Amino acid sequence: MTSYGYGAEPGVLAIAHRGGAALGPENTLDAFERVLALGYRYLETDARMTSDGVCVAFHDRTLLRLTGLRGRLADLTWEDVRRLRIHGTGTVPRLEDLPVTWPEARWVVDIKQPSALTSLVRVVRRSGAANRVCLSGTWDRWLDDARRELGPPLSTALGWRSMAQLLAGRTPDRHTSDFVHLPLRLGTRRVPSVRLVQRAHDHGLRVVVWGVENARETHRLLDDGVDGVITNHTDLIREALLARGSWHVPTPARAR
Repeated sequence: MTSYGYGAEPGVLAIAHRGGAALGPENTLDAFERVLALGYRYLETDARMTSDGVCVAFHDRTLLRLTGLRGRLADLTWEDVRRLRIHGTGTVPRLEDLPVTWPEARWVVDIKQPSALTSLVRVVRRSGAANRVCLSGTWDRWLDDARRELGPPLSTALGWRSMAQLLAGRTPDRHTSDFVHLPLRLGTRRVPSVRLVQRAHDHGLRVVVWGVENARETHRLLDDGVDGVITNHTDLIREALLARGSWHVPTPARAR
């Protein structure tokens, strides 16, 4: 097991969104293996629940975009889900397999439905991976519940309500988190700014921005004091970080 926690090492957090979705089928073992081979050690994924209570790495509520099939993932059993193919090739992994397959990787897990929370907490506890997991999700209450269950080793990002308060210049009322995950844009408006980053830092929050897909935005965000980026275009962002001397690989991950 890794001896360092989520975000414990210095430097920019470079996080592969759904395993680097621009390079191949998202949220698959092959996707995660690919970005680990690039040198990424932070990977983002999603948590949804099958009808028989298995927590899986799958983003959408419905199947159509990723599999071409109609229906909802929540209506399928694990046996059904394991036969799905993402864009005709990749399989859907169970969340419980990810921390043990790559014990040196750290994970951002976006909770997509409340029914997944109990199973996800059980998975994290059983794998002993709480110190290398950051949970994010829509509702602060879900994240608070997980933090109570798993204790201080777990990291969390602000939920949407608390993030909205931060954006409005107020102190988040449910602030027990370590991070705030900001979108690069809301509609046509660019969200991160030097002032907002400083405000987050004043509240003890590290700022990670998602939706970052090119070198120009990466350099601008880091110049503004942002602590990390979440990207689909893992190859381009790696090159941008290398160019500014900000690429950091803590230790080798063990491949499956």
